[in-house]
Amino acid sequence: MIKKETIDKILETALIEEVVGDFVNLKKRGSSMTGLCPFHNEKSPSFHVSPAKGIFKCFGCGKGGDSVHFIMEHEKYSYPEALKYVANKYNIEVEETEVTPEFKLEQDRRESLYIVSTYAASFFADTMWNTDTGKTIGLSYFKERGFRDDIIKKFELGYSPDDWSALLDAAVTNGYQQNFLEDVGLVIKNDQGKVYDRFRGRVMFPIHNFTGRVIGFGGRTLKTDKAVAKYVNSPESDIYHKSNVLYGLFQAKKAIRDFDNCYLVEGYADVLSVQQAGVENVVASSGTSLTTEQIRLIARFTKSVTILYDGDAAGIKASLRGLDMILEEGLDVKVVLFPDGHDPDSYIQKLGAAAFKTHIDKNKKDFIFYKTEILLKDASNDPIKKAGVIREVVESIAKIPDAIKASVFLRECSNLLQMEERILITELNKMRLAKAKKDAPKPQSNYEEGPSPEMEAMLYGAEEVAAPIMQADEFQERDMIRVLLLYGNQMGNWDETTDTYIGPYIILHLSDVVFINPLYAKVVKFYHDELEQGRLPTEKDFIQHPDREVSSLAVSLISSPYLLSENWYNMHNITVPDETEKLRGTVMGAIFHLKKKKISAIIKAKQKAIQEEKDADNVMILMKEYLDLKEVEKYISKYLGSVIIR
Repeated sequence: MIKKETIDKILETALIEEVVGDFVNLKKRGSSMTGLCPFHNEKSPSFHVSPAKGIFKCFGCGKGGDSVHFIMEHEKYSYPEALKYVANKYNIEVEETEVTPEFKLEQDRRESLYIVSTYAASFFADTMWNTDTGKTIGLSYFKERGFRDDIIKKFELGYSPDDWSALLDAAVTNGYQQNFLEDVGLVIKNDQGKVYDRFRGRVMFPIHNFTGRVIGFGGRTLKTDKAVAKYVNSPESDIYHKSNVLYGLFQAKKAIRDFDNCYLVEGYADVLSVQQAGVENVVASSGTSLTTEQIRLIARFTKSVTILYDGDAAGIKASLRGLDMILEEGLDVKVVLFPDGHDPDSYIQKLGAAAFKTHIDKNKKDFIFYKTEILLKDASNDPIKKAGVIREVVESIAKIPDAIKASVFLRECSNLLQMEERILITELNKMRLAKAKKDAPKPQSNYEEGPSPEMEAMLYGAEEVAAPIMQADEFQERDMIRVLLLYGNQMGNWDETTDTYIGPYIILHLSDVVFINPLYAKVVKFYHDELEQGRLPTEKDFIQHPDREVSSLAVSLISSPYLLSENWYNMHNITVPDETEKLRGTVMGAIFHLKKKKISAIIKAKQKAIQEEKDADNVMILMKEYLDLKEVEKYISKYLGSVIIR
């Protein structure tokens, strides 16, 4: 059995467009990609790939799933074989293990680390909002920085009391084990065996993975003592690896996808200020050098990155070479500089959100051109330095995988560098040839031979789920499940005072609903069970669900063959509303439409029972129940804006 950590790494690393692109010629179409389906004969493409969601779906033959399921279907591999194929593509070492009590214990331990981290985030937030010390010190700090309540709550900011063991004592009292707190670095045990809180007297910034689970923390001191570190961060743990995390990605991923651009800043406060300025597609590397893993996280949602730098010229020069790897991953990179030593946070605080947006629009430059200008300015008239600049610029262009883009940059840079384009092309080809020799593929394993007969018998989900003939209220059931999967892990503000996750809200309001379709009932039960375990399911949990029926349903519900043309607005000035713009109405509408259908069926059954009942007393009881049901139906219909025909 392949270890769960390895499976998670494979699924998180694999890019659906790269895996499928090895077999299908894909073309960009809006935020998705299309091609001719490899599973059935067709002349017009009905095969869609969604890089943002990490899934494929053919609206012709119905097949769909994630990267691993594509390989299973295309190559007729078993689930383990497909995992190994994808792992091999991304040079991931596959670790396998037997299912033993020890392995199960390790999996439970890992889940416990998530649970104590979530508890700690709740403890810090509760301390800040509901204690005098928290309000006076922690909340006051964020207010003085100009952060609104909605931003503070959105990022679950908090305050850790300036006590040696406030978190430790509270956690142990509430039944959490000390060793798990140690494992995630929330508490420290010194050489003398004394245990104490790591984050004491600090405002707290919870760090989420891209699915929204708390995995670590950053803590900022409010003391002026130079001997005290300004920031303390969680150490590496089984659930937190700083090179694989971008601060704010969970909160920003929808906006990144919608705007097809990601703003990259340096620190926590930069993310908060830029978000508050109305620019939600922003993340931070949290002070660490940008890593390939972080770039690939961004690439899941967009191929465009805009880096917001402060005015530190020395720091910019030092980071130029490191940013070449963004180009190497195929992303388009632009750069924005802020004047007078400002960073995004300080610029917004001083000049406001409007000036910030204007500055970005007027000053963003392509990274290649920006790098060329910076290095040329530094080289001045020194011919040796200028030769070095030319080589560095061509090295950057050589990392761009798109040949057409590289050609355009070469032509433009030849003017800036005052160098013949022919010479630059020659240098570029030399660099690419050297890289090709270095990256020459090693002998591949014999995947082409196909799986053994024994393995074919283990094919996972090889049969397509047959869609049953729907009963009347199955349409409402299906739409309810669609809304749950699409928006369950988003926040909603239903009463204008309290933010809540939509998924738990839906599950709570479905407690009195019985689903006719057993597959939909299975999804609701899984969602409910996950919430009971303290986990908030995401689209990925259903797309990658071990039950093939559930994963196929998830792919079908969150996929669409249609893309609204921009010409509706650009040419005809017609604005088509999106259901996400009025999410409360979408969610409540789905709930009440389903309940109306259910209550109508109960009313019909009650009418039949009244007609068949002979006993007068029983008829009176049934009539009372019938009238009560009609009142409920009237209330639901009034909410939905419909009229009951008497």
